Amino acid sequence: MHQKSFTIALAGNPNSGKTTTFNNITGTRQKVGNWPGVTVEKKEGKISKFGYDLTIIDLPGTYSLTPFSIEEIIARNFVLEECPDVVIDIIDSSNLERSLYLATQLREIDCKVIFALNMADLAKSRGIKIDAKKLSELLNVPVIFTIGNKNEGINNLLKEAVKLAKSSSEIPQERKVRYNRDIENSISKVQSLIGLKIAEKLPYNSRWSAIKLLEDDEIVKKRIFEKAGDKAEKILKEALSQRSYLRDRFDDEPEIIMTDERYGFIAGIIKEVHTTSIKERIDISRNIDLVLTNRFIGFPIFFIFIWAMFQITFSFGAYPMEWIDTGVGFLSSTLDGLLPESLFKDLLLNGIIAGVGSVIIFMPNIMILFFCIAIFEDTGYMARAAFLMDKIMHLIGLHGKSFIPMLMGFGCNVPAIIAARTLESEKDRILTILITPFMSCSAKLPIYIVLAGTFFGVRAGSVIFSIYLVGIVLSILTGRLFRSTLLKGADAPFVMELPPYRVPMLKSLLIHMWDRSKMFLKKMGGIILIGSVVVWAFSAFPRNTEYSFDYNGEIEKVKASYETGIKAGNVDNKILEKKKDADIFEITKAQRAEQVEKSYMGRMGKTISPLFSPLGIDWRGGVALLTGFVAKEIVVSTMAVLHAAEEESDALKNALLSSGMTPLSALSMMVFVLLYLPCLATVAAIKRETGSFKWMFFSIAYNTSVAWFAAFFVYQGGKFLGA
Repeated sequence: MHQKSFTIALAGNPNSGKTTTFNNITGTRQKVGNWPGVTVEKKEGKISKFGYDLTIIDLPGTYSLTPFSIEEIIARNFVLEECPDVVIDIIDSSNLERSLYLATQLREIDCKVIFALNMADLAKSRGIKIDAKKLSELLNVPVIFTIGNKNEGINNLLKEAVKLAKSSSEIPQERKVRYNRDIENSISKVQSLIGLKIAEKLPYNSRWSAIKLLEDDEIVKKRIFEKAGDKAEKILKEALSQRSYLRDRFDDEPEIIMTDERYGFIAGIIKEVHTTSIKERIDISRNIDLVLTNRFIGFPIFFIFIWAMFQITFSFGAYPMEWIDTGVGFLSSTLDGLLPESLFKDLLLNGIIAGVGSVIIFMPNIMILFFCIAIFEDTGYMARAAFLMDKIMHLIGLHGKSFIPMLMGFGCNVPAIIAARTLESEKDRILTILITPFMSCSAKLPIYIVLAGTFFGVRAGSVIFSIYLVGIVLSILTGRLFRSTLLKGADAPFVMELPPYRVPMLKSLLIHMWDRSKMFLKKMGGIILIGSVVVWAFSAFPRNTEYSFDYNGEIEKVKASYETGIKAGNVDNKILEKKKDADIFEITKAQRAEQVEKSYMGRMGKTISPLFSPLGIDWRGGVALLTGFVAKEIVVSTMAVLHAAEEESDALKNALLSSGMTPLSALSMMVFVLLYLPCLATVAAIKRETGSFKWMFFSIAYNTSVAWFAAFFVYQGGKFLGA
């Protein structure tokens, strides 16, 4: 039987268009998880093409098969040990020389490989011509031109990949890079020992293993120890001897010599296949950078972009938010009329619908925010933001590269903290991890929208932008403090590649937006649902509440009063019925408020209220903030449950307005939410990435202390100034 399924891995340098190509091939048929054993995102998609089931794996970006970061180790190990049927190396046509280093290393291993010359349109606009046929002949590898973001050449690429996967031909020996005579002799000596001892046990070919031992590759040395047992010592001793010989012969480290040899080979290839038009071309990316990375006007433009992002998030999200809010209100009122009075009805209306419904209405805002962040990433502006922030980041002893995890924190702090592992220095990593929670994640956005929308009206977008700005400023001040005390160290040098600007593809933007928004939806059916039920339970019990007022008797009086008016027929009965329902609703609402106040949750709130009252936050707000440790979205659902805000559209807004909260206390609460202890998932990420409970507990204590004093300063300072 012929094989009907193949695994195709996409490899390539960062910013080569690899993920764009992957999104174009797989569309929405993607599965996102983590690589086994590590919290690094793994993307794979399954498609059917040319009568075959294809599994496409998007490997982390890497510049070579000599790995340093976890992402690079994953990419190499997958290619070498999982043995995909075909590896497609996505090459940036406009940076051919740099891209060919990884390509050259892929040729050295026993795998079926295709080179995709991506971004062919960009290369052409720069006057670059590449002879793909000649390149294919010289490298003994199929070469296909593609334009990933326009879906051009992708079909041919997949057709060639299937053809290569089906072929049973051996990997041509001409593909091996030939080094100088001394290096080849050393490779042969180490290879012969590997061949005699353990060649069949290794996941790599013996020649490549010998090359990596001469380059002192720790991972291959470890594999030799695992597979060769007592014979490993002899192999490693020979490799050490040959390294010493080459070092003496060339007065340099063998890995540097071999890298130079590869680049020499690449230089020869470039001369054969690469030509640049004499006609002077306008480099659009560089011209744009003259403006966007300018030391004087780059910052104002950056802040305008960020301000516009939050303004759009709040303004455009208001319409679908209102539709969902109306739908939730309609569902609640319908079920209220259908279900008899019972504990289950109370749980369903006051717990589940009030809790989850009060958070799900913010889904459009979250999606718009993620869409804007995707635009920054896909256009190439994210790297410019890091470049711009380099000088400011140096104030705290970091560099612009640390700003990328911080900017990612606007979406979610967990992947932002994980992204800090790309930083080389351990002190840089810990410092970046500690200040990243000050970046306001999307989970806090619903709280800002409720409070700012209720108390600041048309200025809500600007107020929310100011809150985010406060987070950035405090992260810089905190970083400066920690760098000069807890994490002393010299400033790290900063070199960051600025990829060319690209027009983002709508399809790719939507995929990125949806991938991140799915996390928010999963929380709806998980942690937020559970949290809402727990909050309801604490606020609904004990059931035998002793009220200070006879609410039921008052309701009966209201009913009797209106019944008399209805019978008299002096006023339209419909008007009287509406007035009666409104009066009964107010009494019921007051009864519910007293019941919650005397519940377990109310007692807890009263106990902690002295801690929050100097901040202008009442006991309900204090309880809501406590539940926010689990997930920040629960703060809104808790406020909805505690304010009994399930009966009408905009109920929470109306409840907040009538609760005694002022614009100043709302601002104080937003500042506290911005800065106080991270959610449970972020705390776990801090522990995992720093490897220390000490830093985890320090982060909780420090963030919460800063939050309290900042909110105190805002509220008491505002009162002093007469705000």
